[in-house]
Order: sequence, then structure tokens, then C-alpha cells
Amino acid sequence: MDNFIEFKKVSVIRDDKKILDNINLNIGLDDNVVIIGPNGSGKSTFIKLIIGKNYPSYTEDDTVFKLFGRQKWNIYNLRSMLGIVTNELEYDFHNGITGFEAVLSGFFSSIGVFCNHKITNGMIQKADNVIDFLGISFLKNRQLETMSYGESKKFLIARALVNNPKVLILDEPSNGLDIALSIKFRSIMRKITKVKTKIVLVTHLVSDIIPEIDRFIFLKEGKIYADGKSKEIFNSEKLSSLFGVKVNLVKTNEFYNINAVGDDIV
Repeated sequence: MDNFIEFKKVSVIRDDKKILDNINLNIGLDDNVVIIGPNGSGKSTFIKLIIGKNYPSYTEDDTVFKLFGRQKWNIYNLRSMLGIVTNELEYDFHNGITGFEAVLSGFFSSIGVFCNHKITNGMIQKADNVIDFLGISFLKNRQLETMSYGESKKFLIARALVNNPKVLILDEPSNGLDIALSIKFRSIMRKITKVKTKIVLVTHLVSDIIPEIDRFIFLKEGKIYADGKSKEIFNSEKLSSLFGVKVNLVKTNEFYNINAVGDDIV
């Protein structure tokens, strides 16, 4: 099993419109990847396809849709191999659930823990270890809804990591975070890569990208617009073409930002 994703001629059609159009893509288990593109490029649909909320439209006889080398998965088993933090997930944890309960729920792919869940001492120890790893032990008995946005997001990351996933998927991770919290969040991502969990970062912000990202996939209008290493495609010219406006990409202290945006459409 060398690939996390193996797609050949994969499309997602909704209301007779191709949201993802004929995607051919392999992502290995050794890759830290960013999938970047403007709003409406198909990023959210791509995530839902991976986590089993969307399914490919088999419009071609030779369509291949494999995750971790398998065409068919029990969703529960698949999610034990994937850590997932999406914006949609953050809205689900607002029912009096503590940080610790949220992390424990990762063992069951549930929203909170329930009386039919058998929680072992090993699960409790693992949850404590992950919470400590992210430096949030002092918050674990507080309800998520009483925490700041950045604090609650850390617990959802802990929840995603509790099963030692092979891949962590992060959807627009700095959404709703101020500058200081965005910087701290990048530090967390870098820390995660050092424990051998691979990251698939889905974003429209270049400032989310950490130095450990070694592959760039550009999505535009449901298609793969470009795919390659940083030095090959991650530059002002390519980003200007991707977003349809002139931008100036700047790298500072290993991180990226855009310090100039022109009015001219390219």
C-alpha cells in the first residue's frame, strides 16, 4: 500500500454539473500535500469524496477510485485511518461536550461519547497523551462552546489524531483565526509532521502553507490545474493564473504570503 489516493477519471456530478471533472491523481503515503484553489474550485467536494460524504459518478468504464489501495471501504474503518478536521465538524461540537469527551469521541467517529461506548483505560491514556502533545491539558474539562475558536480547534485536531491516523486532512485550518492564532496553528502543523502523520492541507490561503509541504496541487473549476513541487509551480505567475488576478508571492522565514494584489485580471 504505497498510495493514500489513486484516482483515474474521477468525476462528481451534481444537478448535471461536474463539480469535479475527470480527476487523475495519485497521492503517496510519504507526501505532505497542499490542495489550493479559489472558492468554487471543488476543494470541499474533494474532501467529501475522500471522507465518504460524496461518491464518484462512474461515467467512464475505466474509472478508478481507491483510498489506501482499496476500492471499497467500511466508512468506520476508513475514518480510523484518516484524521479529519473540517469547518463543518466544528459546528457539531456545541452540545455541552468537554474537550476531553470530544477527543475520546474520535475512537468512535461520533459527536461526543455515549453510554454504549466502551471506553478503555488505554483510550483514556491515549487521549491524555494527545491532549498533552498539543499543550491543552489545562482546558480538557471545559466545554468546547466556552472556549475560544482556536482552543476548540486544537481539541478537534487532538480528536483527529487519537487513532494515530496515517493522514490528517485539514480544511481551511486558519479560517476564523486571528494573525497570532494562525501563526500558532502553523506551529502545530509542523509539530504533527514530525511524528510521521502526513498532512493533506486544503486551503485558498498561501499563508496556511508550512515548509514541510512538499507537493502542490492546484484546483480550478473542478479540474487539476497544476501538480508539482514548490520550485516547479508555486510562484507568482502560476498563482496569478490560478486565482485570475495579479499577485506577488513572498517567502519570509520559510512561510509564504501575498503582499500585493493587482486589479488587473489575468
